[in-house]
Amino acid sequence: MVPRAEKPSRNRKEVRLKTYRWYGEDKYVRIYLFFALVLPSLVTAQLSGRVGPTTTRASKRTKVCSVLDYGGVASKTSDVGPAIASAYAACKSGGTVYVPPGDYGMSTWVNLSGGSGWALQIDGIIYRTGETGGHMIIVTKATDFEMYSSTSKGAIQGNGYTFHADSKYGPRIMRLVQTTNFSVHDIALVDAPAFHFIMENCSSGEVYNMIIRGGNEGGLDGIDIWGSNIWVHDVEVSNKDECVTVKSPASNMLIENINCNWSGGCAMGSLGANTAISNIIYRNIYTWQSNQAFMIKSNGGSGSVTNCQFNNFIGHSNAYSLDLNAFWSSQTTAAGSGVSYKNLTFNNWKGTCSNGAQRAPIQVLCPSDVPCTDIKITDFAMWTESGSTALYKCENAFGSGGCIAAGAAGAAYTSTLTVKTAPAGYAAPTMPGQLTGLPLTVSMAIPAIPTTFFPGATPNASSENFLLESLLPSIFRHYLPYPFKRA
Repeated sequence: MVPRAEKPSRNRKEVRLKTYRWYGEDKYVRIYLFFALVLPSLVTAQLSGRVGPTTTRASKRTKVCSVLDYGGVASKTSDVGPAIASAYAACKSGGTVYVPPGDYGMSTWVNLSGGSGWALQIDGIIYRTGETGGHMIIVTKATDFEMYSSTSKGAIQGNGYTFHADSKYGPRIMRLVQTTNFSVHDIALVDAPAFHFIMENCSSGEVYNMIIRGGNEGGLDGIDIWGSNIWVHDVEVSNKDECVTVKSPASNMLIENINCNWSGGCAMGSLGANTAISNIIYRNIYTWQSNQAFMIKSNGGSGSVTNCQFNNFIGHSNAYSLDLNAFWSSQTTAAGSGVSYKNLTFNNWKGTCSNGAQRAPIQVLCPSDVPCTDIKITDFAMWTESGSTALYKCENAFGSGGCIAAGAAGAAYTSTLTVKTAPAGYAAPTMPGQLTGLPLTVSMAIPAIPTTFFPGATPNASSENFLLESLLPSIFRHYLPYPFKRA
């Protein structure tokens, strides 16, 4: 049934849609459609289409394949891996692989390849017991896929501390490869022996309402993404490496309401030859006690990063804040004269850094052969927690704001500005539950998923609540921004 439009409001800028039938279920929702001239920032949201599964969770549960029916045993000393693989074989063409509440050991890793219209529902806790490398769970070339906990209490416990105590790394927890129209949500990933969650060349996906908690060491990335048309929102990450990081190639991504709670911080990179990143938005990013609020990192290389926005950042006690470093010494120099950075906007950054004289809160360093252009820094107010000055460092960056040289690319330059007075409006709220440290070589408790991820921001509704595109008249679809959000 096509939604019935109510009588338009008097100002003719708002249309309310109410009461429609959706996959046989009655839903009531209000969607406010603002035309491009009214709210262009919404209409030009960076996603290129709808995201998430194309069929409902309920439809996937018409067939349920419980691991307990395929040899699985709820015991930490068991191996649930073969049972997951067998249940998947039975449900891969439409159904739900179900891990019921309980504790499950896992020593056999699984590669779940080629499924369509299926879900992996983890309501129990899976504990790594195997010692081999690789990935505990890989989902490859899936379409219309969902991974979740219906209770928000499901988790995968990597027990990485047993490796880290010996100064070693082990398997990664989870990887999605060339998967499209998917979602991952309401689950905890804890103490990975290496990376926690990787999305490799995926598209039209959504990740939300998650907590990731790793050890206090580099090499334990939270979320790494490359692909297209992906929405990541309402996620908390604690570790000492990547929080939510975009890698190349990547396009049309929206990453928002992220709490990097004692982390490495969000980033792009490392970037090398043939970099291709465009149309990425990060917004509502909170960072506490991290390596940086945001870093774009390369050393040599080629290709480009274009048309990206970094808006509404709050930071406290971080080493770096805004850090674009095209000479990043921790990366081996890649072939090429440098990655081209163009049309990057940094707006509304507030808070404090640890020591603004030691590590500049604005650092934009670009090579003279490939200068950064159209770089815009606006409403930037960050101050130092130690000392009474902060530096802004720029090199071969052109645009406006901070220490950026005004206008189009010109002669090579290096600039260091010393800020001696706290900028107006730098004070910013803090998040509840800020960590004071992380373990590394001892067992880590599984945390609850929080209910807030950025100060003052209400968590977004998931895309599943708004599978409306095919139901809307074409004129409304033309103006409807992605992602759909609850009014």
